[in-house]
Amino acid sequence: DPRGIYTCETESRKKSLQVHYRMCQNCIEVDAPTISAIVVADVVATVLLAVAVYCITGQDKGRMSRASDRQNLIANEQLYQ
Repeated sequence: DPRGIYTCETESRKKSLQVHYRMCQNCIEVDAPTISAIVVADVVATVLLAVAVYCITGQDKGRMSRASDRQNLIANEQLYQ
C-alpha cells in the first residue's frame, strides 16, 4: 500500500509529502498495443458494416421494371392527351 507520509531530507531541509493513493483490486492494465488493436478492429468492423449496407441497399431489382414502365408511358403520350 503506497499511502502514507514520505519525507525527503537534505543537509539543510526536511520536506514531507502525504500520499493518498487508491488501489484498484479489479482493474486491468491495458498497454498501447492492446488499445491500438482495439481501435483498428473497431475501424475495420465499421468499414465492413458500411460496405455491407451499401451493397445490400445498392441492389434494387424493382427499379428495372419501374424504368421500363415509365418509358412505355412516355412513349404513349397520345393516350393521355
